[in-house]
Amino acid sequence: MSSDHSVISVRNVSKCFYTYDKPRDRLKQAIVPRLQRWVGGPLTTYGNEFWALRDVSFEVGKGETVGIVGRNGSGKSTLLQIICGTLAPTIGEIETRGRVAALLELGSGFNPEFTGRENVYLNGAVLGLTREEVDDRFDAIAGFADIGEFLDQPVKAYSSGMAVRLAFAVQAQVDPEILVVDEALSVGDARFQAKCFERLRQLKENGTSILLVTHSSEQVVTHCSRAILLEQSRVEMIGASRPVINRYTDILFGRNASDGPEDGHSCAPASTPQESVAPVTPHALLNLDNDVYASRVGYNPHEYRWGDGAATLLDFHLRASAREFPTSAETGEEIVLSVAFRFNRPVINPILGFTIKTKEGVTVYGTNSYLLECVEIRSMGESGSAATASVRFINRLATGDYFISLGIASREGEDIIAHDRRYDSIHLIVEPTPKLLGLIDLAAAMTIDPVDPNV
Repeated sequence: MSSDHSVISVRNVSKCFYTYDKPRDRLKQAIVPRLQRWVGGPLTTYGNEFWALRDVSFEVGKGETVGIVGRNGSGKSTLLQIICGTLAPTIGEIETRGRVAALLELGSGFNPEFTGRENVYLNGAVLGLTREEVDDRFDAIAGFADIGEFLDQPVKAYSSGMAVRLAFAVQAQVDPEILVVDEALSVGDARFQAKCFERLRQLKENGTSILLVTHSSEQVVTHCSRAILLEQSRVEMIGASRPVINRYTDILFGRNASDGPEDGHSCAPASTPQESVAPVTPHALLNLDNDVYASRVGYNPHEYRWGDGAATLLDFHLRASAREFPTSAETGEEIVLSVAFRFNRPVINPILGFTIKTKEGVTVYGTNSYLLECVEIRSMGESGSAATASVRFINRLATGDYFISLGIASREGEDIIAHDRRYDSIHLIVEPTPKLLGLIDLAAAMTIDPVDPNV
């Protein structure tokens, strides 16, 4: 992207902080180097360098929504503070074009002793608005925040949800050229989040550029045209949202980029190589010996697969009503998805999961053997053993393309260990239906009762 068409330019930015072993070292660092510069001597450092960012570069275009993801401590919040001007980079340059509105943390920019109303005018002044301009926007801000009589109460009496409502309302209603949001929307309830994302959509259509930091992968895929992955203070990847989120998932679950290609790498051990097609007898729906998953009708060759190889998803079978491996399914049909899996190493308390997503990456439904209390699987997991499972449901999906993900994992304490996860591995097409709009069929019924005006 040319810098002439960008509203945010980040060029080779690095940020260094100092940590100190003892409180007196901090005092020495503040005094001694200045004296050494004055006398022309060599400088002494009493702190330990910590680089929160290293050589970060990217650009954001006008009207673009960019997600920033990364593990805790990767430098996301530091980067946003530098973009907003509340921190200065140690090395590098930041250039922004236009008014920047930021929601970096709960109540950022609020004086807790002031009322919500007073803080609205204070924030407006910080953003460069005159009192008359805030007056013109005040009703829209108050209506969006929807905190009622608390608007005239001190902010210190607010709940975290009320604080973020008012903060987002101020930032979003001033029509900024750049809006920066750092995880704050996760605090609001579902209705408020929906209202926020609708406002973000409106701002984007009006040409506002948005930087969104969130740990929600679905929010990034759904709302962001591009994403930036930070890892260990550096840019790990920049690109389309879905591949970046896939790489982010790799890092979260400990899979290295060298473990295999993104599209369909095998989790099976070397002693049992993946085979292209294996014959299946007519009475046997699933192959329990070889990995023939990719040979089935409906398999998505662009699946995303990873795991430690302790178990392998070998095969699947899909049936809609009486049709096997249908090219499409109708709303209201019964669908049965069967899967075969093998344990290559001992696995304790295995969990089999199943998820359906839209082509945009929005999860429509998901469950697993633990949530469904399938006690039979708890005794499984012996090395070399195999099993099958079936998921049966009525298709309530509306017209469109959907992707089914399957995965087998286990739990160790609070950690989930992925053994074989095949994301978006089965493509399901739902045929057009003229009876509904949206994502799902709620089987709603409508009654109309005429009223006699003479009664």
